[in-house]
Parts: sequence; C-alpha cells; structure tokens
Amino acid sequence: MHRSASRLTRVLACAAVVPVVLAAAGCSSDSGKSSGTESGKKSSASSSAKPSGGKTPAALEKVAFAKLPDPCKSIAAKSIESFVPEAKEKNGTAAKSNDLANRASCSWNGLQTDGTKGSQYRWLSVSMVRYDSHASLGSGDKRAEEQYNKQIELAKTAEGAHDVKVEQAGGVGDQASSVAYGVKKDVDFLNTTVVVRTHNVVVTLDFNGAAYEGAGAPDQAKLLQDAIAAARETVASVDSANKGDAAPEQAPSGSASPSASASPSGSGSAM
Repeated sequence: MHRSASRLTRVLACAAVVPVVLAAAGCSSDSGKSSGTESGKKSSASSSAKPSGGKTPAALEKVAFAKLPDPCKSIAAKSIESFVPEAKEKNGTAAKSNDLANRASCSWNGLQTDGTKGSQYRWLSVSMVRYDSHASLGSGDKRAEEQYNKQIELAKTAEGAHDVKVEQAGGVGDQASSVAYGVKKDVDFLNTTVVVRTHNVVVTLDFNGAAYEGAGAPDQAKLLQDAIAAARETVASVDSANKGDAAPEQAPSGSASPSASASPSGSGSAM
C-alpha cells in the first residue's frame, strides 16, 4: 500500500510538469512569431524609406546654333548679281514668317534679255529651318538630320520631275546632297536643289533656269556649280550669325518643332 501511494505521487508530479513545459514551449513559439512580425515590419518600413533609385532625366543636348541669319543677306549681293542677272529685287523677297529664329527664306528671280539672242530666266530660293533639342523628339542635330532626308525625298519626287540625278555635295556643312532634274512647262526648266545640314540647321537651296525666244538652254553643270556655291555662302552665314553667341539652356520640354522648310521646294515660275 505504501508502495502504491509512492508510485501515484510520482505520476501526479510528472503530470504536473508536462503542462508547464508545453506552456513554456507555447510562450516561446508566440514570442518568436511576434518577434518575426515586428522584424518584418521594421524591415518593410526600412525598405520603403529607401529611395526608389529612379534615374534623373538626362540634360538635353545643347544645340550649336541658337538663331538664323537674315535669309536675304545670307548670300552676298555680288553673288546674286552673278547667279541671277537682272534680278527684279536685288535685295531679295523674304517669305513671311512669324518665327524668324527657327525658319526663314528669301528668293530672287530675273530675266536677262540679250536682243535677238533671246532671254535667260533664273530663279533662286534659299530656306533655313532650325531645330532645338527636345526631351521626347531628340537632339537638335538628330531632328535636323531627319528633316534633311525629308527634303531630299521631296526634291526627288517634285511634280513633273524627269531625269532626276542625286549626288553628294562634299565640302558643305555636315551633310549635303544635290538633286538635279528637268521639268517641262511652257519651256524646259532645269532645276537644281541643294540640301545641307549644318548641325541643327537645314538649308534647302533651289536654283533653276530656262531659256526663252531662241536662247540656248542653261548649262546644267553651271547651275549645279552656282547652287553649291550659294549653299556654301548660306551655311557660312549661319555660322557667322551665331559667332560669340552661346546657345540657350534647353528647357525640359524643348521647343516647338518647325514642321517644314519656310518655302516649298521646286522650281520657280517665269515672270
């Protein structure tokens, strides 16, 4: 009897210990979960406090040319006398523009009569378009290059053009091409278009000629030579107009895009 009582006492003592151990284990487990949750919250808060790491928008590329020259003074008066003899307006006729800093053009035309030898007609037009760098459209140079290519295509596909010949015009600006072609009107017109890109400015120069009253047809090679010479003077005038002037800082949005050259490409009409 004594032995049974002693055994019962030990069993009850062990039974009393088990809940304490389980309780301790439960407390330990809850404590770990709570600690992990708090740690997770702290980690999340710490992570959200860190900067996102987004890149700052890159500064827009500064353009080389901030303005355009007076288009009617972009070619020397002496040169005009040679290219367009007997010009009606020796100082040229400027096209209307409400944005002369970005687009401008001027033209000259004249009919030189040589008695019974007939008459020679000449028409010369120069147009300039300037591009600024734009946050979404690209740098001024890139935009000018796109316009340069468009102007060449326009010249190649001029209405009524035949015998189209496209060549590189080396030594003028950063890129230059000439497009020579004929157009049949009341008489045969010989046309030359020279397109030049100089940094962020595109120059399009159109020069054409025709013979009247039995005069000999214009020399196409001479027209091309004069057109390239006139384009070279225009490019030089763009550079001169910006000497000593720093291009303005580019605004994040850039400037409005000139949609096209100031005057359409193509041949002039006789007076």
